[in-house]
Parts: sequence; C-alpha cells; structure tokens
Amino acid sequence: MTAFLHVKPSRMLVKHSGHRFDLERRWAAGLSLGFESKADGDEGVVTRLVRRKHHGPLRVQRPFYPEGRHGCCHVYLLHPPGGLVSGDELRIEASVGEGAHVLLTTPAAAKLYKADSHGVAWGQHTDLQVASNGILEYLPQETLAFDGSRGEQTTTISLESGAKCIGWEVLALGRPASKLPFVSGHLEQRFRLSVDGRPLWLERQLMEPSHPRYNGHWGQGGATVQATLWVVGLEDESSAIEALREVLPDNSRWAVTRRRGVLLLRYLGQERNEAWALCQQAWALLRPQLIGQPASVPRIWLT
Repeated sequence: MTAFLHVKPSRMLVKHSGHRFDLERRWAAGLSLGFESKADGDEGVVTRLVRRKHHGPLRVQRPFYPEGRHGCCHVYLLHPPGGLVSGDELRIEASVGEGAHVLLTTPAAAKLYKADSHGVAWGQHTDLQVASNGILEYLPQETLAFDGSRGEQTTTISLESGAKCIGWEVLALGRPASKLPFVSGHLEQRFRLSVDGRPLWLERQLMEPSHPRYNGHWGQGGATVQATLWVVGLEDESSAIEALREVLPDNSRWAVTRRRGVLLLRYLGQERNEAWALCQQAWALLRPQLIGQPASVPRIWLT
C-alpha cells in the first residue's frame, strides 16, 4: 500500500527563498527616476538623471545624449528577464523637472507569458510626472502577449501646465507566425492623463477572447494588434491632424482625433510591424511641431 504524506498547503507552496507558488505569489520590482535641468556654465542647461532607485530586476543604462550635450536625455529602461510571468509586479516611476527633456524607451519588446496553473496575474504600473516646461517622450518598444496571459497594465501621466508629452503603447496578441493565437487569457489596460490634477483622458481597455467585444465589429473585431499614440502640448492640433492624414498610409486601420488638448492616434489591425512603423512615422512628423526639433531615433532601436 502506498503511504501518503500530508503537508499543510501553506508550507508546501512556500519555498525557503520566500517565493510563493499559490494565489498569494508576488515577485515585485520597482524603478524610480528623477530628472532635472541643471545649469551648464554659460552654455545653457543640461538634463541630468538626479535620482535612480530600484529594487528587483529593473535597471537603467547610463543616460545618452545623441542630440548633443544640451539636447534630449535618452534613457533605456531595462528588465533583464525580458517578460512578465505570474506574480510579477513591476512599478516604474519617472519625474521630469521644469525645463528638462527626457526620452524613455526600452531595448526590446516586452513579453507577457502564459499564466501558471493557478491563474495568478501579473501587473505593470507606470507613473509619469512632468513639471511645467518639461518634455517627456515615452516610447517603449512593443508588448507581446502570449496566449493565456493574465494581467493588468496601468499608465498614469500627470502633467503641469506648460508641460509637453508624447508617447505610445503598441500591443500584439498571440504569436500568429507560430500559429499560436490569443484564444484565452485576460488583459486589462488603464490610461489616465491629467493636467494640474484635472483628468483629460481616462480609458480602460479589456482584451479577453471570451468577451463579445473581442470579436464584435463594435469592439476589437478580432484584431490582434492595437496601438495608441498620444500627444499633449501641440500649439496647433488641427494642422497636426491634417499633416498626419496627408503623410500616413491611406487605410482604414488607423484614425486620429483630439479631445481636451490630447491628440490621439489609434491603430487596430493584424500587423505588429505596421503598427510600430505607423507610430514611429507619426512621432517623426509630430516631434518638430511639438518641440521644434527633428526626431532622433534611439540607437537601441537599430540593433
């Protein structure tokens, strides 16, 4: 007869390292960055990374100044694991001081892996703050969500009057090239953008294949790739919209509008490369209108 050993579930699911493997599983990582504009003799000012705190697997490389010493400060956000699994909880905070100019990006696409057998979710929360006359360009590379992934992404952008911001989020569901579509899982995205505490753009997006919205023509319509680009601080939003409509590809997979001082460009389709190219082309067109400087492609995008 086989003998069974009964062990309390709490002890059976907690390793000596402290990591859990039940519904209370949490592996946290955080990164907090602060940028300020500093006087640089008689030559002008330079944007400095003055605060850098982290815990867990989140880091930044040293700042780059490809646009010149007094130009935009480029910083790469690094998550060495390269993706989120059940229980991961990432928190990224960045504050841009008055007169500072920062571009934040990532070295590669982020991956959202299938949830474990307990269905434990992951979380990724980004909090961006920009002071008056500060400029932030938040341009992460795309996010790839694998079938069965479960989690929540939140992006909070808090601006002061006179601040400028341009950013995007590109999301691809499943791996169509490997014939592994996104047929199960639960992803939720929340966006909040405010100026002086006054909300201008609030949004919640749910990606769940079992929900009628996912395949309904009134919702996502079965699209596997979506992207949102936002801009705040344009002097002439109408002319910017007209320029986008003249320059970007003429198809039904994207649209542009404006709401309460926020320009929004949307993509809904099936091609990740098309969505990325669209956002990059729009950024190249809008950046000169926003800050009077041509787009400077981060070197990491070319590797």
